[in-house]
Amino acid sequence: MVEAQCRPADCQSRDYLMNKRFSTVGLVGKHEDPRVGESMISLARHLAETGVHVLLPERLQLEEFEAEVRLVPEARMPEDADLIVAVGGDGTILHATRLVAGRDVPVLGINRGRLGFLADVSPDTMFKHLDEVLAGDYTRESRLMLRADIDGAAPVAVALNDVVLQKLDTGRMLDFETWIDGRYVNTHGGDGLVIATATGSTAYALSGGGPIIHPELDAVVLVPICPHTLSDRPIVVRAGCEIEVRLIERPDTRAHVVCDGQILGELAAGGRLRVRRAEKPVTLLHTLDHDYYRILRSKLHWGRGGQTTDRR
Repeated sequence: MVEAQCRPADCQSRDYLMNKRFSTVGLVGKHEDPRVGESMISLARHLAETGVHVLLPERLQLEEFEAEVRLVPEARMPEDADLIVAVGGDGTILHATRLVAGRDVPVLGINRGRLGFLADVSPDTMFKHLDEVLAGDYTRESRLMLRADIDGAAPVAVALNDVVLQKLDTGRMLDFETWIDGRYVNTHGGDGLVIATATGSTAYALSGGGPIIHPELDAVVLVPICPHTLSDRPIVVRAGCEIEVRLIERPDTRAHVVCDGQILGELAAGGRLRVRRAEKPVTLLHTLDHDYYRILRSKLHWGRGGQTTDRR
């Protein structure tokens, strides 16, 4: 096992030493997509050949599959697996983090989607990098998750990227207030609000003009969606804050709350959305050569002439 050097600042969210070895690996992904399904089968075969116990979703149809695997419901995978490998795009990673929420089961992403901010292992190197992870050569990164509820009632949702208040009716503007730790902040008019983690700062929040926040920062950003006033700007607060959004009553007010693309429920006029830090973060695994800034350059086309040349 490689012992990589760790600067003090890095050690706050990453642990390079004494990495855990994994004996049971669960594979998740939209296997209906042929590219994803083929990758999952190839990975399952490769893992089984190395002596690792493999879990696959029970909906996946296996024909003449020589490797020994177990088909289980996806919801059960975190109970039996000590590593989840998500094959697909960032949406698949978000799905996997919801599966493992509240458990000490890390997630490794293999990119078969488009952007790949989170799923950063390429298909060309997936066997090599997976072998490295199984050998203990990887970095662990702790990522904040948010917990959201409406009017303090069930259901409760968790989100790695963001919690979003959105209007339901086209052409209707929402009026709402934001409160942080019980203190009134602002009254807004517009299409809604994105409450994003540092991880989610490169997602919906970025399209709304929010800042890019390095994932090691313990912070949350509030980004108004199409605000009615130009002075209604994004604000960054500490992750430990309790954020409350109160929907102001006006005729035909209709809004709903979406957590990582999944609908939590409708927020009625006079209702309150409460967002705070989830009890446990999620752990993402990266290869030893993982470079957050390289990913930004690649995905956002930064650099001279669109090039991503490393200068060291």
